[in-house]
Amino acid sequence: MEGKKLDIKKIMQCLPHRYPFLLVDKVVDYETDKWIKAIKNVTMNELFFQGHFPGEPIMPGVLQIEALAQTGGILAMLNEANQDKLAFFMTINNAKFRKPVVPGDQLILNVKVTKIIRETILKVHGEVEVDEKKVTEADLMFSIVDKK
Repeated sequence: MEGKKLDIKKIMQCLPHRYPFLLVDKVVDYETDKWIKAIKNVTMNELFFQGHFPGEPIMPGVLQIEALAQTGGILAMLNEANQDKLAFFMTINNAKFRKPVVPGDQLILNVKVTKIIRETILKVHGEVEVDEKKVTEADLMFSIVDKK
């Protein structure tokens, strides 16, 4: 894929996820096999707010981690060798949640590759920022597999 930005149509070519589980709205910049920066706009229309602290809506931390994982998956699929593959999320380590994410926040999803093992295992460090403050971070690992 060419260019440094990806719209939702190109993201959907990279990931098998669809509404309501597609948690990346756009990619604003990346360097293949190195890092990626994406955005998720959090609105009151998100289905999870109906049951996650009604009256005091907070985006679940596990969904913030999932947004980071999807961002990492997009980065993996930007490598031409992985075009017909899938990135399966394998592990989460060192997850930290520093501040609640609420409707109206814009998540800046920063993911950088920390290690590539045998071209089939990808380790990354991801951070979520809101208003230039880190709210969530984690180390993630993916397995790159053939589509079945």
